Amino acid sequence: MKLVRLIANLGYGSRKEVMQLFREGRITDAAGEVLYTDDKVAHEDVRIDGEPLDPPTGLVLLMHKPTGYTCSRKDAGRLVYDLLPPRWRRRDPALSTVGRLDRDTSGLLLLTDDGALLHRIISPKASVAKVYEATLARDLGGGEGELFASGTLMLESETTPLAPAQLEVLAPRRARLTVTEGRYHQVRRMFAATGNHVDALERVAIGQLALDGLAPGEWRALDAAGVAKAFEPTVPGGR
Repeated sequence: MKLVRLIANLGYGSRKEVMQLFREGRITDAAGEVLYTDDKVAHEDVRIDGEPLDPPTGLVLLMHKPTGYTCSRKDAGRLVYDLLPPRWRRRDPALSTVGRLDRDTSGLLLLTDDGALLHRIISPKASVAKVYEATLARDLGGGEGELFASGTLMLESETTPLAPAQLEVLAPRRARLTVTEGRYHQVRRMFAATGNHVDALERVAIGQLALDGLAPGEWRALDAAGVAKAFEPTVPGGR
């Protein structure tokens, strides 16, 4: 791929704007030598104003989504994309969230521009484990674990039962729930089906991927080994 197109696709500007960066001598190699549009240079050796290029296509991010942010590009208010460098919203192909967490749910969120990977993770056939910790309005009744594990629970307005899910009681009003599906507001609706209400909800893991100390609003890029952890089964305790 030619340098102009590469840099434009990373969101640094339109092709016309990127051409201006070349004319101003702001695009160089790692040694500081000015580059020209027809030069052939490895991605990792290109600099703009002395800074390395943003990661190439195939980017996968792990974010600690705060409450109050939505995963849509169009909703009013705060969006998870606002937590990334502004030019990353102009990348082509675009970054997308891997599934969604609603506005009031916090925790582990993946974003990627790799469409095949996105669909592989969210596909029901993949049975990727998602682990949530819920704070409830009322004490657990004691029968939720058996119900969730039965594979017979039918959510309101749906026609197929949920796949078995694993419940771990953390306190009278706190629970860790591992699901392998991604239905609309699934965890909240599961507890609603038992007559309870989720006051706070956080996703703490996907497979063996965890937040590992990321503060709300922070993110990090994943390498291939990190991505592979999303497909590993969880261990007792949800980690």
